Amino acid sequence: MALAAALLLSACAQPSGALVCAPPLKPALEVDLYFGRGKPGGGEVSDVEWAAFVSETVTPHFPAGLSASEIDGQYRGSTGRIVRERSKRVTFVVFDAPAHHAKVTSIIDAYLRRFGQESVLRVERPVCAGL
Repeated sequence: MALAAALLLSACAQPSGALVCAPPLKPALEVDLYFGRGKPGGGEVSDVEWAAFVSETVTPHFPAGLSASEIDGQYRGSTGRIVRERSKRVTFVVFDAPAHHAKVTSIIDAYLRRFGQESVLRVERPVCAGL
């Protein structure tokens, strides 16, 4: 059992050093941001509010492209209670790591302020990508 677990873990591990990609792909970073739509005072971020946020805040930082999808999310809030809410996941691929960090932080901070959110989940992973 331990050997099987070790083999599975080693299959997922990245070798030390840079990510090696088969041409024409290049090393990149995939970034996922998870935005809860529930508002603290009740209600939720509307489709119109979301579209305005993407247009005014997200797109100017990543004009090369992004994907957004509707998802059902849940998290443990600061009170310890499980909260379920409709959410949005925005995914983009960057080739300019770590220059993207400030842009991503700006997007997250803007969402927190604009809609009174506690947090935005951020996931980053190395990938091979190409256009």
